[in-house]
Amino acid sequence: MTAGERIPSVPGIITADQVVATGRSIAAIQEDDGGVPWPEGHVDAWNHVECLMAMSVAGLTAEARAGYDWLVRYQRADGSWPQKVVRGQATEPAGESNHAAYLAVGVWHELLVTGDEAFARRMWPVVRRALDFVVGLQTARGEIIWQRKATGEPAGFALLTGCSSIYQGLRCGVLLGEHLGERQPDWELAAGQLGHVIAAHPEAFADKSRFSMDWYYPVLGGAVRGAQARARLAERWDTFVVPGLGVRCVSDQPWVTAAESCELVLALDALGDAERAHAVFRDLQHMRHEDGSYWTGWQFVNRNWFPREQSAYTAAAVVLAADALSGATPAAALFRDAGRYTQPVTDPATCGCSATPSTPSRT
Repeated sequence: MTAGERIPSVPGIITADQVVATGRSIAAIQEDDGGVPWPEGHVDAWNHVECLMAMSVAGLTAEARAGYDWLVRYQRADGSWPQKVVRGQATEPAGESNHAAYLAVGVWHELLVTGDEAFARRMWPVVRRALDFVVGLQTARGEIIWQRKATGEPAGFALLTGCSSIYQGLRCGVLLGEHLGERQPDWELAAGQLGHVIAAHPEAFADKSRFSMDWYYPVLGGAVRGAQARARLAERWDTFVVPGLGVRCVSDQPWVTAAESCELVLALDALGDAERAHAVFRDLQHMRHEDGSYWTGWQFVNRNWFPREQSAYTAAAVVLAADALSGATPAAALFRDAGRYTQPVTDPATCGCSATPSTPSRT
């Protein structure tokens, strides 16, 4: 089955034709070398992969594959990608761990959507190098440092949102390896350690609590599920969710963004909270542009689009949320399944983890 045979639609909210138009709005800005840039012109691997996943769901397989060719072309020997690439040139050369990890999510997603074994095997060495780079930034406690500098030194801290996405990447990498007969027990161990730290040790991460992503991403990535996940979302629901408009990007600004709204939709769907997932997805549709793209955000006090742009990564999040809610493609449960192997939280007071920061245990 290909994505073109089953395009998502969510009755009363978005039609299949509208989903295709949103996918095409991403393809419209894809560069000749396959890169999908931010509005300001740079490509980063995480947002790029998200856009490829959405184009695949929308039936734009050739465009998605051109994007995976971009990833092959620009991967460096250590398995990472430059933080920013502009027209083929690395403008910020540091390598981010969450950027590298998301490739595994994209390749596993593409295999689920298309069933293309040859593609998965061709991409496997690229995935392996990427996740080995990621695991090389894991500390003895289990969190994963967010960046390796151009000098080769790791940065000084880990990020909760990034690590939550990395957790999903490691789990997808393990599944991909098992599917291809290439088991990776080191990744499985790394995912288990990381999941525990995400669920039980908030002190392991830099404080970014004003950002809604740090609120819902531990659920979205799969490291936190069940009662703990429901309690986590309930705790700051009124802080971040604006009824009728969507989800704030940051707690202290009257600014809702479509991408964060869609990611919360995916998190709610992963918990089986279909009613609120549909409600949030419906609310964000006011940010849809007539060409099928989506405005990045809406400043609801000044009543202005902010920034005044339609971003490809925002369109991508809409398509993936529509797929999750509709169950249209074989990859629709990708974010639900991210928590399949999540373990109950160990009491932080008795787990034996160090409370002090640590450096990567691998080089």
